[in-house]
Amino acid sequence: MVLEFEKPIADLELKLQEMIHLANEKNIDLSTDIQSLEEKLQILKRETFQNLTRWQRVQLSRHADRPYALDYIYEMTNDFIELHGDRTVKDDKAMIGGLGDIDGRSVMFIGQQKGRNTKLRQERNFGMANPEGYRKALRLMKMAEKFNKPIITLIDTPGAYPGIEAEERGQGEAIAKNLREMFKLKVPVICIIIGEGASGGALGIAIGDKVMMLENSWYSVISPENCSTILWRSWDHKEQAAEALKLTGPDMKNNGLIDTIIEEPLGGAHRNMQDMALRIKEKINEALVELDKMKVEKRIEKRIEKFCSMGVVQE
Repeated sequence: MVLEFEKPIADLELKLQEMIHLANEKNIDLSTDIQSLEEKLQILKRETFQNLTRWQRVQLSRHADRPYALDYIYEMTNDFIELHGDRTVKDDKAMIGGLGDIDGRSVMFIGQQKGRNTKLRQERNFGMANPEGYRKALRLMKMAEKFNKPIITLIDTPGAYPGIEAEERGQGEAIAKNLREMFKLKVPVICIIIGEGASGGALGIAIGDKVMMLENSWYSVISPENCSTILWRSWDHKEQAAEALKLTGPDMKNNGLIDTIIEEPLGGAHRNMQDMALRIKEKINEALVELDKMKVEKRIEKRIEKFCSMGVVQE
């Protein structure tokens, strides 16, 4: 999959591959030309990805090859054990969770999971969790608290599932309860937006001591398309809506809504998933070292202060 703004890069990459193939097939020395083309490609990549619009970052966050929560978890751990069910209704496959080790330390992973093909997307409900998904997440958080395990949440959802059946089973109540209970958790909580972070569906697992965003992710009360639909009764103004929403990492950090932006490999996380997973793991370890030094009461107090100060205007 090549996004519109990536086409010049893709064309140059194709030209480079053809030149390398020709050099190998005809046994011709094209090393100078190949090196020159590689340098041009790197310059074009830097210029392109350092000047992305907000809408282009939204597009990258949805890239078909972008790593999902389980991709990162399996890359960061060797012994992940997935846990299932909310003990009330069923197992929601849009919300995943379980125990795994990060550099010898056991942590509880929780995150939204999307699918790679049509069948898996339907099975994962496109990453949109039902109430039982949020109740499963809370059950796992309480388990982590009981056994004194840090909690790492990986957020990637276009929103909580908005269907009638979800509302009938208490979607709003399930998310609200998660918000309340996450404020009081006695263990360190680190929340990372790895792709899409839309509305209460994202916030339902995003109350933490440290909130981070990947460079090409977004975090907002509404998607640009839905915002455009409400304001202009059409999706045609989604790019304008993205600019107005100020939903990227730098916007969120400037407004004091997140703590850290995790830089992605040049071209996006899908270009080098192993490198991206390593960067995430390093940030997790750094945050845990800092949070471990704090007393439980102080950590909870600062967590509450962090979110209570959001949106407060001082004149």
